[in-house]
Amino acid sequence: MRDIHQEVREWMAHSGAQGLGQKQRSHLQECAACQEFADALSRTIRILRSEPVAARPSLVGMTQARVRMRAQRMQRERERWWFVCMACLVVGISGGVTTPILWRIFGWLGEWMGVSQPLWQAGFAMFVFVPALLVSVLLLVRGTYLSNEHGRGRA
Repeated sequence: MRDIHQEVREWMAHSGAQGLGQKQRSHLQECAACQEFADALSRTIRILRSEPVAARPSLVGMTQARVRMRAQRMQRERERWWFVCMACLVVGISGGVTTPILWRIFGWLGEWMGVSQPLWQAGFAMFVFVPALLVSVLLLVRGTYLSNEHGRGRA
Protein backbone atom coordinates (compact mmCIF):
# COMPACT_ATOMS: atom_id res chain seq x y z
CA MET A 1 0.00 0.00 0.00
CA ARG A 2 1.24 3.51 -0.80
CA ASP A 3 2.27 5.86 1.98
CA ILE A 4 0.76 9.32 2.35
CA HIS A 5 3.90 11.05 1.00
CA GLN A 6 3.72 9.19 -2.30
CA GLU A 7 -0.03 9.73 -2.54
CA VAL A 8 0.29 13.51 -2.03
CA ARG A 9 3.13 13.74 -4.58
CA GLU A 10 1.19 11.78 -7.19
CA TRP A 11 -1.90 13.96 -6.69
CA MET A 12 0.18 17.14 -7.01
CA ALA A 13 1.97 15.85 -10.11
CA HIS A 14 -1.36 15.07 -11.80
CA SER A 15 -3.55 17.96 -10.72
CA GLY A 16 -1.48 20.40 -8.66
CA ALA A 17 -2.11 21.44 -5.09
CA GLN A 18 -5.70 22.44 -5.99
CA GLY A 19 -6.61 18.81 -6.72
CA LEU A 20 -5.68 17.55 -3.26
CA GLY A 21 -8.29 16.16 -0.93
CA GLN A 22 -8.67 17.25 2.70
CA LYS A 23 -6.47 14.41 3.96
CA GLN A 24 -3.67 15.23 1.52
CA ARG A 25 -3.93 19.01 2.20
CA SER A 26 -3.59 18.57 5.92
CA HIS A 27 -0.57 16.30 5.38
CA LEU A 28 0.99 18.89 3.06
CA GLN A 29 0.67 21.56 5.77
CA GLU A 30 2.38 19.33 8.34
CA CYS A 31 5.11 17.61 6.25
CA ALA A 32 8.21 19.66 5.36
CA ALA A 33 9.38 17.17 2.70
CA CYS A 34 6.04 17.31 0.86
CA GLN A 35 5.96 21.12 1.15
CA GLU A 36 9.43 21.22 -0.38
CA PHE A 37 8.22 18.95 -3.21
CA ALA A 38 5.20 21.22 -3.79
CA ASP A 39 7.44 24.32 -3.93
CA ALA A 40 9.87 22.63 -6.33
CA LEU A 41 6.96 21.52 -8.49
CA SER A 42 5.55 25.07 -8.58
CA ARG A 43 8.95 26.52 -9.53
CA THR A 44 9.40 23.92 -12.26
CA ILE A 45 5.96 24.63 -13.70
CA ARG A 46 6.62 28.40 -13.65
CA ILE A 47 9.97 27.91 -15.42
CA LEU A 48 8.45 25.63 -18.05
CA ARG A 49 5.62 28.07 -18.70
CA SER A 50 8.00 31.00 -19.03
CA GLU A 51 10.06 29.38 -21.80
CA PRO A 52 8.66 29.81 -25.30
CA VAL A 53 8.32 26.60 -27.26
CA ALA A 54 8.95 26.77 -30.98
CA ALA A 55 8.64 23.91 -33.39
CA ARG A 56 10.74 23.46 -36.49
CA PRO A 57 8.99 24.54 -39.70
CA SER A 58 9.26 20.98 -41.05
CA LEU A 59 7.42 19.63 -37.98
CA VAL A 60 4.72 22.29 -38.33
CA GLY A 61 4.32 21.46 -42.03
CA MET A 62 4.10 17.72 -41.40
CA THR A 63 1.56 18.27 -38.61
CA GLN A 64 -0.57 20.51 -40.81
CA ALA A 65 -0.45 17.94 -43.62
CA ARG A 66 -1.55 15.18 -41.24
CA VAL A 67 -4.38 17.31 -39.89
CA ARG A 68 -5.55 18.03 -43.45
CA MET A 69 -5.36 14.31 -44.34
CA ARG A 70 -7.36 13.40 -41.24
CA ALA A 71 -9.96 16.08 -42.04
CA GLN A 72 -10.29 14.75 -45.60
CA ARG A 73 -10.64 11.19 -44.31
CA MET A 74 -13.34 12.28 -41.87
CA GLN A 75 -15.13 14.14 -44.68
CA ARG A 76 -15.10 10.99 -46.85
CA GLU A 77 -16.46 8.98 -43.91
CA ARG A 78 -19.31 11.48 -43.45
CA GLU A 79 -20.08 11.31 -47.17
CA ARG A 80 -20.11 7.52 -47.05
CA TRP A 81 -22.44 7.51 -44.05
CA TRP A 82 -24.72 9.97 -45.81
CA PHE A 83 -24.78 7.70 -48.87
CA VAL A 84 -25.51 4.63 -46.73
CA CYS A 85 -28.32 6.43 -44.89
CA MET A 86 -29.88 7.66 -48.13
CA ALA A 87 -29.58 4.17 -49.67
CA CYS A 88 -31.30 2.66 -46.62
CA LEU A 89 -34.06 5.24 -46.87
CA VAL A 90 -34.61 4.58 -50.58
CA VAL A 91 -34.57 0.79 -50.07
CA GLY A 92 -37.02 1.08 -47.19
CA ILE A 93 -39.44 3.26 -49.13
CA SER A 94 -39.22 1.16 -52.29
CA GLY A 95 -39.66 -2.01 -50.25
CA GLY A 96 -42.72 -0.56 -48.55
CA VAL A 97 -44.24 0.40 -51.90
CA THR A 98 -43.37 -2.71 -53.92
CA THR A 99 -44.00 -5.45 -51.34
CA PRO A 100 -47.82 -5.18 -51.41
CA ILE A 101 -47.74 -5.04 -55.22
CA LEU A 102 -45.51 -8.13 -55.41
CA TRP A 103 -47.79 -9.92 -52.92
CA ARG A 104 -50.77 -9.38 -55.20
CA ILE A 105 -48.80 -10.44 -58.29
CA PHE A 106 -47.64 -13.66 -56.59
CA GLY A 107 -51.21 -14.31 -55.41
CA TRP A 108 -52.58 -13.77 -58.93
CA LEU A 109 -49.84 -15.99 -60.48
CA GLY A 110 -50.45 -18.69 -57.89
CA GLU A 111 -54.18 -18.63 -58.57
CA TRP A 112 -53.67 -18.54 -62.37
CA MET A 113 -51.21 -21.48 -62.25
CA GLY A 114 -53.32 -23.42 -59.75
CA VAL A 115 -50.61 -23.46 -57.07
CA SER A 116 -51.66 -23.82 -53.44
CA GLN A 117 -51.60 -20.72 -51.28
CA PRO A 118 -48.78 -21.88 -48.93
CA LEU A 119 -46.59 -22.70 -51.94
CA TRP A 120 -46.88 -19.32 -53.65
CA GLN A 121 -46.45 -17.59 -50.27
CA ALA A 122 -43.21 -19.53 -49.72
CA GLY A 123 -42.11 -18.51 -53.22
CA PHE A 124 -42.87 -14.89 -52.38
CA ALA A 125 -40.86 -15.11 -49.14
CA MET A 126 -37.89 -16.59 -50.99
CA PHE A 127 -38.15 -13.94 -53.74
CA VAL A 128 -38.12 -11.16 -51.14
CA PHE A 129 -35.65 -12.44 -48.53
CA VAL A 130 -33.06 -14.57 -50.35
CA PRO A 131 -31.44 -11.66 -52.27
CA ALA A 132 -31.05 -9.67 -49.05
CA LEU A 133 -29.53 -12.67 -47.29
CA LEU A 134 -27.10 -13.29 -50.16
CA VAL A 135 -25.97 -9.66 -50.19
CA SER A 136 -25.52 -9.76 -46.41
CA VAL A 137 -23.36 -12.88 -46.62
CA LEU A 138 -21.27 -11.38 -49.43
CA LEU A 139 -20.69 -8.20 -47.43
CA LEU A 140 -19.68 -10.21 -44.37
CA VAL A 141 -17.27 -12.34 -46.38
CA ARG A 142 -15.69 -9.34 -48.12
CA GLY A 143 -15.71 -7.03 -45.09
CA THR A 144 -17.84 -3.97 -44.63
CA TYR A 145 -17.68 -1.13 -47.10
CA LEU A 146 -17.17 1.45 -44.34
CA SER A 147 -14.45 -0.40 -42.41
CA ASN A 148 -11.50 1.40 -44.05
CA GLU A 149 -9.83 2.40 -47.28
CA HIS A 150 -8.80 -1.11 -48.34
CA GLY A 151 -12.01 -3.00 -47.61
CA ARG A 152 -10.45 -4.94 -44.73
CA GLY A 153 -11.77 -4.84 -41.18
CA ARG A 154 -9.85 -2.92 -38.54
CA ALA A 155 -7.77 -4.85 -36.08
